[in-house]
Amino acid sequence: MKKNQLGNSDLYVSEIGLGCMSFSQEQEQKAHYMIDFALDQGVNFLDTADLYEFGGNEEMVGKAIKGKRSQVILGTKVGNRWKEDQEGWDWDPSKAYIKEQVKNSLKRLQTDYIDLYQLHGGTLEDPTEETSEAFEELKKEGYIRYYGISSIRPNVIRRFVEQSSIVSVMSQYSILDRRPEEETLPLLSNKQLSLIARGPLAKGLLSNQWLTKLKENGYLDYKQDELRSILELLQERLGGVATFAQVALRYALHDPTVATVIPGASRMEQLEEILATAHVPDLSHEVIREIKSLTKENVYSAHR
Repeated sequence: MKKNQLGNSDLYVSEIGLGCMSFSQEQEQKAHYMIDFALDQGVNFLDTADLYEFGGNEEMVGKAIKGKRSQVILGTKVGNRWKEDQEGWDWDPSKAYIKEQVKNSLKRLQTDYIDLYQLHGGTLEDPTEETSEAFEELKKEGYIRYYGISSIRPNVIRRFVEQSSIVSVMSQYSILDRRPEEETLPLLSNKQLSLIARGPLAKGLLSNQWLTKLKENGYLDYKQDELRSILELLQERLGGVATFAQVALRYALHDPTVATVIPGASRMEQLEEILATAHVPDLSHEVIREIKSLTKENVYSAHR
């Protein structure tokens, strides 16, 4: 599988990564089998977070990669503090919290270091300098190799790009969510940083099962009827290129600033289709133009 440099780091991540959030502790054996299969097929980037399953997702990933740590570029996230009743969480980007939580993540993941430690969100009220200082200290102390931010907010992303040494931004990006194209991708490209594309299949809407995924409230700024028409047209016109999901993944990878996509998979059939994208050629300029002509140039406007 093709590997891409992650920003200006010395990490080379598989163009198809694996978002582990969809794996459940209740089906741990199945999750381990699927992670093993992905690693065997050339995947080397796994993404999790301390938020998922109250840390249980990290524990599951840690068990799955035991004895295979050298094969994995491991990403996890920090910044959301579960409330005592576990009915929600508070945002905490403080230096003290980040430096405390990294040790808990390392213990759950059963590893001595994290390859990519990411701030799991961000606001313009954050103490950016203090937050960045925490990550820099963790690098010097050997707990992490590099750090990034997971955010869809352009002004927050810009602040971290300009005021820290992040190597990547994880952001939602797909055929149906093209918000990074106007601001984020050009900004990162100019700074030689990378985008990690999450949600590249738009909650299953960009797959052959899209009819079962349609919701009354549509998706982002697409209304249900509009979405139905667009998806029918996309599937009809792109059906000969590859499967719908594979075309969607290739679209999210068409910009060289995108180092990897991290779809989730809950079934082996899904995972096999996703990983087979590695053998699907890059989309032609004509196909990219057609996709763009049929979809919206979404712009992020709320809570910038």
